[in-house]
Amino acid sequence: MTNNFFGITDTGRQRDNNEDAFIAQKTGDGDFIIACVIDGVGGYVGGEVAAEMARECIIKDLSFIAGNIPPLLVNTFINANRQIYDRKLQQKELANMACVLTLAVIDLENNQFYYAHVGDTRLYLLRDNSLIKISKDHSFVGFLEDSGRLSEEAAMDHPKRNEINKALGFDPNIAKDADFVETGHSPFLPGDTLLICSDGLTDMVDKNLIKGILTGSGSLEDKGAKLINAANSKGGKDNVTVVLVHNDKAPRQQNATRPAAAAATRVAEEIIDPIHQPKLPDPPPILRVKQKSNRGTVIVLAILFTVFLCGFVWEYWVNQQLKHDDIKPPVAIKTVKPKSAGEIKLQDTLNKLKGNTLILSEADFKEPIILSDSIYIAKDSLYIKAKGKIVFRKDSAYNGPGIVLSTKSKYVVLDSVAFDGFRVAVATHNDALVLKYVQFNNCALPVQTSYIFPDKKYVSGRLFGGMFKIDSLPKVIKK
Repeated sequence: MTNNFFGITDTGRQRDNNEDAFIAQKTGDGDFIIACVIDGVGGYVGGEVAAEMARECIIKDLSFIAGNIPPLLVNTFINANRQIYDRKLQQKELANMACVLTLAVIDLENNQFYYAHVGDTRLYLLRDNSLIKISKDHSFVGFLEDSGRLSEEAAMDHPKRNEINKALGFDPNIAKDADFVETGHSPFLPGDTLLICSDGLTDMVDKNLIKGILTGSGSLEDKGAKLINAANSKGGKDNVTVVLVHNDKAPRQQNATRPAAAAATRVAEEIIDPIHQPKLPDPPPILRVKQKSNRGTVIVLAILFTVFLCGFVWEYWVNQQLKHDDIKPPVAIKTVKPKSAGEIKLQDTLNKLKGNTLILSEADFKEPIILSDSIYIAKDSLYIKAKGKIVFRKDSAYNGPGIVLSTKSKYVVLDSVAFDGFRVAVATHNDALVLKYVQFNNCALPVQTSYIFPDKKYVSGRLFGGMFKIDSLPKVIKK
């Protein structure tokens, strides 16, 4: 596996210095790829210093990776934040420096990637010609765009586009805020590509053009250069940095025993083959058989007709008696329990959602969302994030799944929600579902996954049962 990661940075057309930095290299043991884009904040000197300090800290802390990776990434951010903050205290000319960054660690052996993120640099996943934004912009304009309240074009031109809410170097105590660093992980399948970039790209180039470049021909180096040129051709107002990682690993193949039915078909084909067909014995002589009389058939038909006539007469007599006595047969009435207000509101919001992010606020859903039917997600990609304690609870008379993903869904994230009392909490398929701080209470089957395979094709390989160990999930919902 060669040339499957690449990084490039450019000053742009309107800046004199480059406050961006990047990492695109393997760890010391060669087991992981580190991909990171860092955007410095704080002026001519400060931004460059903060970005380089964060870069050196990440390379040092992640020289060897083992154990539970997301906490390791968070700890690396905490270390970098402390070093930048302490340096600011020592040098007054650097008092305003900070940086935003997106870091991804890719485990190609197991087809997984992990990420940590602070600020407005971005992480995208390209899969099956769909470009999905993974990270969330930590800014007011970014929130409006992610939640569908602001179009991509309007967000790109918004006067407060570059005002961020989070950065490394502003607050020495980020370790006390469990939600300060955004983390997550997802499958990284053969054919997938990760894009990490600074806002110098996304402020100038829209998502469709980025996808067009990434899905086009050429090496990662060619695509990286095309992305830089696209930003500069539209003005190049800021530094532009791009890191690309491609999973060019061939899918694992395992020997499979030929199914019995297929083997029987193969044997049948060999028998029918005129070249290899053995000579068959001559057919036996045709014997003339005397035809039987149809008298028995007539008798049977007469009996059946008599039975049918008797049954008709009996039914007619019963109906006449009911009519005479004014007795009407009972009619079964099926009652349908009305849906809860929270259930209706949530499904209606999903149906009308324009963007790929849905924020569930505790202020909007003060009580558990009682489900008497499945919440259906039809979007290609969706990030559902709970602010506060959001619980999906099964109605006492309902036995279906709580949430059902469409077969068209490719990347759906559930973040900080809980399910209570379902037989099946979430019904999904393939690797479309990503869980982050999700709790299952009294659910017989938390996640039910179906796999979609091509029709009439042999399938070989291992089906992975999950992306993480169950014991790694938190016991309580984070607020």
